[in-house]
Amino acid sequence: MNEPFTTTDSSSLHGGAPSTAPATPPAPADPKWVLRHTADAATHGWTADLDHDLRDHLARLTGARSTGAAGRLRPGRVVRVERRFSEVAVDGRVVLADAQEVSSPDPLTTVCTGDWAVVELPATDGADGTDGAAGGRGRTAGPSQPVLRALLPRRTAFVRSTSSKRSEGQVVAANLDAVLVVVSLAVDPRAARVERLLALAWESGATPVVVLTKADTVDDAEQIHAEIAATAPGVQVLTVSARTGDGLDVLGAVLAGVAEHPTAALVGQSGAGKSTLANALLGAEVLATGAERSDGKGRHTTVRRELHVMPADGPVPGGGVLIDTPGLRGVGLYDSADGLRQVFAEIAELATGCRFGDCGHQGEPGCAVLAAVEDGTLARRRLDSYRKLLREEEWIASRSDARLRAERERQWKVIHKSVRAAGYRQDPRRR
Repeated sequence: MNEPFTTTDSSSLHGGAPSTAPATPPAPADPKWVLRHTADAATHGWTADLDHDLRDHLARLTGARSTGAAGRLRPGRVVRVERRFSEVAVDGRVVLADAQEVSSPDPLTTVCTGDWAVVELPATDGADGTDGAAGGRGRTAGPSQPVLRALLPRRTAFVRSTSSKRSEGQVVAANLDAVLVVVSLAVDPRAARVERLLALAWESGATPVVVLTKADTVDDAEQIHAEIAATAPGVQVLTVSARTGDGLDVLGAVLAGVAEHPTAALVGQSGAGKSTLANALLGAEVLATGAERSDGKGRHTTVRRELHVMPADGPVPGGGVLIDTPGLRGVGLYDSADGLRQVFAEIAELATGCRFGDCGHQGEPGCAVLAAVEDGTLARRRLDSYRKLLREEEWIASRSDARLRAERERQWKVIHKSVRAAGYRQDPRRR
């Protein structure tokens, strides 16, 4: 495994025979900005392809900093976002970092759970581990707590539309290898909701996997599995019971096959069993679980997105990273045209046989899609669901285009106003 940085064994700095000096004093206490200790960067999902991005950012950032400050720059992964601060795993610790430099009013580009970042650590006094404010003995001027200086480019991202009326996209989790669409068997699964989540999962660039939970609560799990599998072409559909452990080994093997030390995000509505499944994959009761409501929707037990490390000896061989997300009661599409084509791959295949290349499958002569519905090859529900999601995607795209045009026009007005104002000041005839 390629590591983003290395440390040197202190014994190698002196050489010769082992020292006979008195025993080393106890390690100093952690600075107050250290929240807890954690695993190394490789376990948090660092891969060799991130090295190039890191070098580019370090070269840019170190050019404007002193040698001491440059030496305090480290790669870290965002564990949780809390307004202006973020919890970040760096150097084997989870630290509380100021995230204002990488925060943005645009929910598509602001810092998100799963992001890789360049972190500047404070200069600390090696004698007592206190904060590194400037001016102290043995200290170097620098921030008093860790600061996120830059975000590395995202490889993948699970994005949905926001609940606002601005037709913006919101990144739910970043740098994923797999998206686990969690569906409870305790209530009748809604195929349309699975299709919607799968469209977003495909669009993320990660590998989608459908996980049917609470298999121990039903007698017809195999039948439901077959029905859901019919709505998820090209996707592995797994049935598990976190309570009994059935199916967890298969899920672990699937994740290990996606990537070494994979990063997986759990998505689904409240009550689907995401937190219970997460605890099973983590091998400990890390997340709170809640009682399910009578309507099967469940209550929110996860209130924020958070990254956890799966143990190497757990269900996922070699371990990995798991991102738990709050229940998604309203899931809007965002820039999901390619994802829809993946979810409804059989319709896209049938459409190649239509007489007209721009066939809308609305009654045109020679429509192969409608012919498949008539002869039972294609379920009417699938076509109706496809049409509904396609209309939504087109509407979101039009709103997004209109918003971008309005934003560009606003920016040009500001520029033109500034240019005119500058012209008036410089032209003596205008005075």
